[in-house]
Amino acid sequence: MIEKARLLKKMGIESWILRDTPVSTTELSAIPDSQATWDELAHCVKDCIKCPLHKTRTQTVLGVGNKHADLLIVGEAPGANEDQQGEPFVGPAGSLLNEMLKSIGLTREQVFIANILKCRPPNNRDPQPDEVNQCIDYLLQQISLLKPKLILAVGRISAQNLLNRTETLAQLRNHLHHYHNTPVIVTYHPAYLLRSPGQKRQAYKDLLRVQEFLSPPLKNGVG
Repeated sequence: MIEKARLLKKMGIESWILRDTPVSTTELSAIPDSQATWDELAHCVKDCIKCPLHKTRTQTVLGVGNKHADLLIVGEAPGANEDQQGEPFVGPAGSLLNEMLKSIGLTREQVFIANILKCRPPNNRDPQPDEVNQCIDYLLQQISLLKPKLILAVGRISAQNLLNRTETLAQLRNHLHHYHNTPVIVTYHPAYLLRSPGQKRQAYKDLLRVQEFLSPPLKNGVG
């Protein structure tokens, strides 16, 4: 039923459903739609039950920021603070991310911040491949809506999943990659930098590449 509805949507055909046909509204709302609005996407993510993480989450974490941003920052998954507040990159790691953005003349309000997974894995474990496969359509829809000039993948897990690569983060840095035709720069996760402050200098070099890539001025008028 879900696959049929998906195909009909792509063809622009509204599917007719008999009144006595038992179809889950949650199933229908979870069908990715390339033409979905932000509100529709938020509704789909909020009600999503596509993987077992919905059983342990407090709430979903869609993303936050400027919906016309040129820069999309992508992490791996919500942590405990994010799960409680419903916003990505809060707490100490979020504060450091804000400072990182400030170092290249940006604010949190000028970019869009999201994660590959929209639900917190138990005990902040790494996302499992099946979870990524079930959730990645939501990120693709966000990219379709945003049309960013650049994606900044923060952390090894985010970078490896976006790029479908197995190299270390050190090997993935200092190269311009692409994800569905959108350029990608890889850097360290703020949480890692809190544990390894000696790598902040390297992270700043990545941020300077972001700044250079986004010049001339951003779409939102800041430059």
